[in-house]
Amino acid sequence: MYTVKIVGAPIACKEGIKDTWRDVAEWASGQLKTRYPDQVKVLYFDLFDPDCPTIPPTSRLPIVFVNDSIVSNGEKISIPLIRKKIVEIEQKGTSHSGQIELG
Repeated sequence: MYTVKIVGAPIACKEGIKDTWRDVAEWASGQLKTRYPDQVKVLYFDLFDPDCPTIPPTSRLPIVFVNDSIVSNGEKISIPLIRKKIVEIEQKGTSHSGQIELG
């Protein structure tokens, strides 16, 4: 089982608060479940959630982890990058189970 953790935050704009990264995380979850129906769980965390994963101090949002490795930070949430990391882990034979499923 692979756990994809996405850390983001609501964005304030003149129209109000947008939760764009959460929306993109939900989309990514659907894309990954299509490819890996029983092997991937996607978790979304707001930056200030008490159970948010520890992030390096110089990181920028959004941050994407696969298992415990940072795949990207401050960039787009990329399905190809996530898939590349999953393939890398599969080749090493080191996957582990996740937590709760997004959605």
